[in-house]
Amino acid sequence: MDIEAARQQMIQQQVRAWDVLDPGVLEVLGDVPRERFVPAAFGELAFADAAIPLPAGQSMLAPKIHGRILQAVELRAGENVLEVGAGSGYLTACLAALGGQVTSLEIEPELAALATGNLRAAGYPGVSVITADATSWQPAQRYDVVVLTASLPEYDRRFEDWLAVGGRLFVVVGSGEPMSATLVTRSAERDFGRAVLFETVIDPLTHAHRPSRFVF
Repeated sequence: MDIEAARQQMIQQQVRAWDVLDPGVLEVLGDVPRERFVPAAFGELAFADAAIPLPAGQSMLAPKIHGRILQAVELRAGENVLEVGAGSGYLTACLAALGGQVTSLEIEPELAALATGNLRAAGYPGVSVITADATSWQPAQRYDVVVLTASLPEYDRRFEDWLAVGGRLFVVVGSGEPMSATLVTRSAERDFGRAVLFETVIDPLTHAHRPSRFVF
């Protein structure tokens, strides 16, 4: 496989076609070696328009979703970023490449170790990957950007509370198909805005709260 040709095809036919047009985001997707973050058994799918299986029953999001996330949060160099769900570390690397000071939470120890190794091998040793359950973890600071790479069956305000004023939260909400990819912004201490960006379906966050089910 011609890796560079496949990478450019991914960007042009998948990412740009899904309205990801930010030059900085497209540059990062061209620079970060996605193939290094894909398990060897699925190497031929590194640039495919599909989720890729990862250890512990998790999956790596499709390139177009990564692109929409990066474009939505409008990350500026030097901002503090919290990622919930490191997976293999690819989106983590992209956030760092955009200049973010990135901390990533990963509930699965196997994936936390995988992401850490991938990030170091790809040249991003400064990213901190913490093995933790985001539904019970408490941050020591607020963040300019918070990104959830798994969905919430029911919206949980704990994640917007982690935002600094001026901060942005990317989250996918829903328990069925389709789910709503949403950007939450914090304009003041008690003022939040919400905008639905697109529809998608991704795996739920482990231990996320689920809506009550009534049985008659």
